[in-house]
Amino acid sequence: MRRFLFLSCLTFFAVSPASADITHAIKSSISLTVDGAGSISTRQPSSFSVQGSNVTLGTAPALGTLTSGTALGYTPGVYSITTASDSFSYSESYLEGDDVPTVLSTTVTAGVVPAMPIFGSNTTTSGGVAGTLAGTIATDGALAITAGGAGTTAIGQVIQELTIR
Repeated sequence: MRRFLFLSCLTFFAVSPASADITHAIKSSISLTVDGAGSISTRQPSSFSVQGSNVTLGTAPALGTLTSGTALGYTPGVYSITTASDSFSYSESYLEGDDVPTVLSTTVTAGVVPAMPIFGSNTTTSGGVAGTLAGTIATDGALAITAGGAGTTAIGQVIQELTIR
């Protein structure tokens, strides 16, 4: 019995205690964004096109000289029918291009562009308004996000990780 008691005591003390790695992490963030104003403008060129059949060119059509603040101008061509009493077709088109702007850039005031250039092709995005946009994270992980005006984004997150190995 003594040997058994000695052996069981030896086994009891020889067993190592359980060990584990425990990691706890809390990550929190808030992102507040206000969109900026933007404009992409492309000047369109002046162009003309003439096509036809059974017509003869007398005087060629011409574009005028480009001067800021005035229309480019177009002088149509002079044509005559080549063979009388035969069918003919004739088409002439003219597109006035954009004027040369006096100012090629605009001023941004409080995140907004008050006057955009007006050309033949425009893409305009209005700027966001922060308004009441706000966000906080309390020590207990509670999020408080207040919506802003148009063109704003608010994203908040709290991530808790518990790793046991």
